[in-house]
Amino acid sequence: MKLDVLRKIIREEVKGAIQDELKEILLEAVKSNKQPIQETQPIKTQTSPETKANLRESYRNILGETAATFNTSQITQPLQVTTTDTASPNGKLPDGEVSMDQIMGIMNKG
Repeated sequence: MKLDVLRKIIREEVKGAIQDELKEILLEAVKSNKQPIQETQPIKTQTSPETKANLRESYRNILGETAATFNTSQITQPLQVTTTDTASPNGKLPDGEVSMDQIMGIMNKG
């Protein structure tokens, strides 16, 4: 028997086996009692211009309060960033000192 004839026979048999398996899989999927999938759309809320204006004003107030209380004037020596590598074994944190009084001062002003 020639090699080409053998390849052709193998291809036909593999193709037939795959088709039989696919038929069984499809029949099994059709016969199973599965609940249909129900999709729900998220409800979009309408925001009025007044609500948006109130939200913007709230953000401005928050940012204003933060800017007034959180600044670098409480820190006497700023941190000296020499490298951004803080995760590797050779990495290190920035140089500088921040005392507990400075940290508590920043926290208590908010």
